[in-house]
Amino acid sequence: MTTPPFRRLAVAHTLALAGDALVTVALAGSLFFDISPSAARGRVALSLVLTMAPFAVVAPLLGPAIDRVQGGRRLTVVGASAGRALASLFAAAWINGLLLFPAAFALLVLSKTHAVAKSSLVPTVVEDKQELVGANARLALAGAVVSTVAALPGVVVLQLLGAEWVMRLASVVFAMAAVSAMQIVQLHPDDRDPAVRSAGAEELRHAGARLAAIATGVLRASVGFLVFLVAFALRRSHEPAWVFGVILAASTSGTLVGSLVAPPLRRRVTEEHLLAGSLATVALAMLVAFRTGGRPGAALAAAALGVAAGTGKLAFDSLVQRDAPAAVQGRAFARFEALFQLAWVAGALVPVAFPVPRRAGYVLLAVGCGGTAVAYLVGSAANRRSIAHHAGPHPGEPAGSGG
Repeated sequence: MTTPPFRRLAVAHTLALAGDALVTVALAGSLFFDISPSAARGRVALSLVLTMAPFAVVAPLLGPAIDRVQGGRRLTVVGASAGRALASLFAAAWINGLLLFPAAFALLVLSKTHAVAKSSLVPTVVEDKQELVGANARLALAGAVVSTVAALPGVVVLQLLGAEWVMRLASVVFAMAAVSAMQIVQLHPDDRDPAVRSAGAEELRHAGARLAAIATGVLRASVGFLVFLVAFALRRSHEPAWVFGVILAASTSGTLVGSLVAPPLRRRVTEEHLLAGSLATVALAMLVAFRTGGRPGAALAAAALGVAAGTGKLAFDSLVQRDAPAAVQGRAFARFEALFQLAWVAGALVPVAFPVPRRAGYVLLAVGCGGTAVAYLVGSAANRRSIAHHAGPHPGEPAGSGG
């Protein structure tokens, strides 16, 4: 019996994320985190800005390369894992030296490269575009579970043998991911035709992807804003560290719940409605958090935003995979991921730069997400009418769904 193409991608993807988790554990036990990120607001702000650096490589260089080469998506997934296997070995050799920093940067760039290539590869390994949300959700859930499980032996190896051996273990896992990725078979081949690529870029420019990217960017900015809003608010009120840990756990759990609820919701509504509903959920939850206040309000806000961000990102990925022509999906995802990281940093910088009161922050999030939900619904409805006028019904709209 042959292995379904999607399952091959899932195996390669989860192994790659397991390797990423081991790298995180290794770096946590090295000098990489000896520099305190909470020493001052200026240092935190600089750290946030530096997270944009990998996207400066991925967006302009690697995204177009994925589209240009025949089989570029699969080859990029293979190369990203193989590159991380080598970078992990290099990092292990310099775990306590300054050369660890460029190795860590290379690992981060290759991790982002994998994410972009994986997103553009999903449509080529599923039979029906109606399955995209479910496929993306399964990858997200499997990745979260495997990352958590992989971190456990990483911690054990860190305590017994040291960070360099965790890096070596990560190298083995990345090598396994590369071998698995080589077995991926695409049901729909890549399209390299330059004319198709140019026409595809024009189609993408006029599709709803740009509107959806703005809406998703607001969700990502909200995540960055809330994380640092709560962190600095807890610090000002001298709350114990475990409180912030509980709130982060609530956010992570919310993201997993979003991955669970997105597929059944997609069977009832379009990706556009899923994204708008995610924004509306944040607006409502922030108003409840404003009324509740304290630790329960912060945990509620984090959990609800986690659900909304998880659902919204799955809806966005599926929308681009559904609407963007195959010839431009690599560069599209690279560009959008850079935009989302920029949005996250911009949102995070606000409470870092200014001492925003927690409840005032909830109100800002409610107004921002609520207003964006309304604007997105209006804009996407107008876009659907334009598409219907020129090319017939929307390709991803379920039968019987209203506008």
